[in-house]
Amino acid sequence: MLADKMPGNLSVCYFVNSGGEANDVALTMARLYTGNYDFIALRNAFHGSSAGVMGLTAHSTWKYNYPHSFGIHHAINADPYRGPWGYDDPMAGVKYADDIKNVIDHATPGRVAGFIAESIQGVGGTVVFPDGYLQNAYKHVREAGGVCIADEVQAGFGRTGTHYWGFETQGVIPDIVVMAKGIGNGAPLAAVVTTPEIAAPLAERAYFHTFGGNPISCAIGKAVLEVIDREHIQQNCLEVGAYLMTGLERLKSRHDVIGDVRGKGLMTGLELVKDRQTREPARDACAQVLERTKELGLLIGKAGFYGNVLRIKPPMCITREDVDYLIEVLDIALGEI
Repeated sequence: MLADKMPGNLSVCYFVNSGGEANDVALTMARLYTGNYDFIALRNAFHGSSAGVMGLTAHSTWKYNYPHSFGIHHAINADPYRGPWGYDDPMAGVKYADDIKNVIDHATPGRVAGFIAESIQGVGGTVVFPDGYLQNAYKHVREAGGVCIADEVQAGFGRTGTHYWGFETQGVIPDIVVMAKGIGNGAPLAAVVTTPEIAAPLAERAYFHTFGGNPISCAIGKAVLEVIDREHIQQNCLEVGAYLMTGLERLKSRHDVIGDVRGKGLMTGLELVKDRQTREPARDACAQVLERTKELGLLIGKAGFYGNVLRIKPPMCITREDVDYLIEVLDIALGEI
């Protein structure tokens, strides 16, 4: 059932327990299949905090002071709000992707094992890449012998509304897809999906995870896929997500502390700033809003390198009435700053 949701020849599924563990499997697969070692990830990315994948993560909040990151290089983050090329630059996607080619040329032997990117950065603050970014990034990586990995831990399973997988919003097909969180609706389940060719090297040795493929977790995962389709959850993400974005834009017009509203479907973010011109992060204000909304009965997240992004990523079954309540609470909390 999971393979049927994937494009191309992505048909082999490995089941594990968490996103970090799944990314570790993907890292191993890429290196074994290509015979190369170096990896490209993005600054501001989060791919887990275990020893195996901490090097991929490029966010000091989640990195400890011990050896990691061997063979891993971080390219410029494709952030149209804080990066050098903004929303008004139609070539931003190409320019950000060119830095990957630059890193390959100057920081690696010219050959890489792969490139990994969240389809929309979650922990990094709901960063949506400019159009064309992943298409050009994938081109550079594949020309250097690498495979391309999409981290769908937060953006997958219809959350963007327009597509079932976040990478589809960029018009690409990865070589490996990693998923967790939404796949089990809270149960410990994650998966790596790839092609038979890329999966083949793992069969050369014994490879397993103690609870990988646990029948109870897999039954839950099967039910989740069924419910998403039966209850038209992706369509709900599209329609209610659009309604939510309209409400968030309305809040921006009322509260100068909101510097940027961004997201797709029901994966959205509000970046708070002290000044819209300087874009100085409003970290304390973000923490204040977070606590006040909790007091008023609304749970949202905090994200971004500066801890100044309200990460609003609600259950995909929410209604317009829920959104009305969410906007009302945020309006109160933002008005009290």
